[in-house]
Amino acid sequence: MIPVVGIVIVIVMVAGGYLAAGGTTEIILKALPFEMVMIGGAATGAFVLGNNVSTIKATARDIGRVFKGPQWKPDDYHDLLCLLFELIWLSRQNPVAVEEQIEDPAQSPIFAKYPRIRADTDAVELICDTLRAASMNYDDPHQVEEVLDKRLEARKHHALHSSHAVQITADALPALGIVAAVLGIIKTMGAIDEPPEILGKMIGGALTGTFLGVFLAYCFVGPVANRMRAIVDEDDHFFQLIREVLVANLYAHPANICVEVGRQNTPHHQRPEFSDLESAMRELKKTAAA
Repeated sequence: MIPVVGIVIVIVMVAGGYLAAGGTTEIILKALPFEMVMIGGAATGAFVLGNNVSTIKATARDIGRVFKGPQWKPDDYHDLLCLLFELIWLSRQNPVAVEEQIEDPAQSPIFAKYPRIRADTDAVELICDTLRAASMNYDDPHQVEEVLDKRLEARKHHALHSSHAVQITADALPALGIVAAVLGIIKTMGAIDEPPEILGKMIGGALTGTFLGVFLAYCFVGPVANRMRAIVDEDDHFFQLIREVLVANLYAHPANICVEVGRQNTPHHQRPEFSDLESAMRELKKTAAA
């Protein structure tokens, strides 16, 4: 909703200010389709030329997320902490049983309670691989912690590819606008013997290309790239939470302390209430005992 509001504000303020200053839309509207084809087409072609298929697909998906928002909601953070609590608590009670859960998470009754988390391959693999490493009795927990850090860093770097690609396109748009404007000037020079009123309209149409390139770069494409980065940063908190809880587990803290460490490191607007989480953990213990 907020991105749509931003788009409306940009269009209303720019168009409204131009019209309020006495500008007319005739020249702009006449030139706009042709300038958009040249600038938009060149930007799209350059984007396709400079990126591989996976980045193009990821960009299309991430642009959709600009309007949908981050993948993980407050309820998902609550569910994640409950899932990690169950797995850690079970690993302390019955190490063999937890191995059955992490070796085949698709068939795991514990993971089945949290379908949104189970559907995310990255999150499930991170949890299972780290718990599997913890069961190998590493002499130094820092070894696993270092592997986790590198893995999360690589994941985030990969997730940011699409926003980087869009930002490069935004940086190129003003120059593509100049290209379109120069072509318009070339066209105008070919009609130099026309009356001044006709030449003026042709020059105005050419300058529409410069306007459009700058307008798209700084009012739309650049902000979209920034929003894509912000969403990646927001969703990365979910994976950092996994890291915090499982690292605490490596140091053999009690299961509820591991979960509290994760809760405290959750962003405030996503953080579950202590009492709600405590009640959920008690219920999980009762269910497991039954």
